[in-house]
Amino acid sequence: MKKVFAIMLMAVAFAMPSNAQIQFGLQAGLNMDNVSGTDNLKGAIKSRTGFFVGPTVKFTLPIVGLGVDAAALYDHREGKGEGENAPTIKAQSIQIPINLRYGFGLGELAQIFVFAGPQFGFNIGSNKTLADIPNVAKTEWTLKSSNFSANAGIGAMLLNHLQAKLNYNFALGKTGEVEVTEALSGVKRVIGGAKANSWQISLAYFF
Repeated sequence: MKKVFAIMLMAVAFAMPSNAQIQFGLQAGLNMDNVSGTDNLKGAIKSRTGFFVGPTVKFTLPIVGLGVDAAALYDHREGKGEGENAPTIKAQSIQIPINLRYGFGLGELAQIFVFAGPQFGFNIGSNKTLADIPNVAKTEWTLKSSNFSANAGIGAMLLNHLQAKLNYNFALGKTGEVEVTEALSGVKRVIGGAKANSWQISLAYFF
């Protein structure tokens, strides 16, 4: 996955025309997560609000209205399992969105744009969260080491420096799986997984 991502970044860089305008900035925002369980975990995980922050870059192409933006974001998300002994699931990752954008408006004064693109995530926190019910079972929540998702949203740019965005980030695969080890038999079995979709709002300032 890392090699694939590196190749994609190189492809984007070489595809940029020499007269493309480049701006660097900082971005921060909130995740309003919707953790959806699969199999036996449907409705078993309560979502919580998370956050993300990191550097961003914007390419304005010499085609009217078109551009590309990318970022490297530290992303923190949480979910709380149902029940007294259920663990709080924390996901810490580096998320790298690459979005194609199309804008229209009043030149450098103000611009409205729509965007969409893929997002690549790499887990940097603990990949396991445990919940132990004595003499009954041990539950292990295992996060994937990487994940793939996509974005679609709308934004506004003011004075060519301040940017606000609203987007929906939806998972294109499982975020993690839950395994239960029964205390008496020692048998371990996967009982389900979960996908972390999220509404996101963010602000960015480009220098």
